[in-house]
Amino acid sequence: MVRSKFKGPILQRRDQVETSTTDQRLLDSRGPSDWVHADPWRVLRIQAEFVEGFGALAELGPAISVFGSARTPADHPMYALGERVGGALADAGFAVITGGGPGVMEAVNKGASEAGGVSVGLGIELPWEGELNPWVDVGINFRYFFARKTMFVKYSQGYLALPGGLGTLDELFEAMTLVQTQKITSFLIVLLGVAEWSGLLDWMGATMLAEGRIKQSDLDAVLLTDDVDEAVARMVAAREEARP
Repeated sequence: MVRSKFKGPILQRRDQVETSTTDQRLLDSRGPSDWVHADPWRVLRIQAEFVEGFGALAELGPAISVFGSARTPADHPMYALGERVGGALADAGFAVITGGGPGVMEAVNKGASEAGGVSVGLGIELPWEGELNPWVDVGINFRYFFARKTMFVKYSQGYLALPGGLGTLDELFEAMTLVQTQKITSFLIVLLGVAEWSGLLDWMGATMLAEGRIKQSDLDAVLLTDDVDEAVARMVAAREEARP
């Protein structure tokens, strides 16, 4: 297999593949002080990522961001569930937005695309991943995580999380924080997989809630279910409630 990766919208292959990422270089405080002179140029690049994202997604319409593990193989039941989720959301009139990678993300994009919906992938420059999955119809590849995260939130009416890893947890807790602090409103968060997610929510209730570090309303903002139809129906209901 040819070694490849995206550097923002730029594809690198073979000997041209850089070993570090743009985010890593931005956040790394070590090394020479020439970063002082480079940062103003980085601001322009960051600005360009926002402009590209806003331009590509401004007319997307109602959309749901779906998260899940990139390491789920195509023969795993969770992959089939991802396809079903993507198809059901498309049938309900939603575009789907994923991280554009393999595994569950690919499954969701595939389900939405095959159902005739709009399948969006927001990729990120990483040391170990290459191109967006083949089921992405509208794809944007980002250098900076924070620009990418803004697009997930700004153009979604809700988040739906299937079992995943650290990236899925990162997006979940960021969404919960934005809802808690009222940075976003009318935003539904659905966790699909009772066996997967119950332990996390039980721990939050038994420790964080019990000691007053969160409120019950923070947990109530999350719907936990095994039922794809229920999850999509709640997304549809939230969409109708949000209409002027």
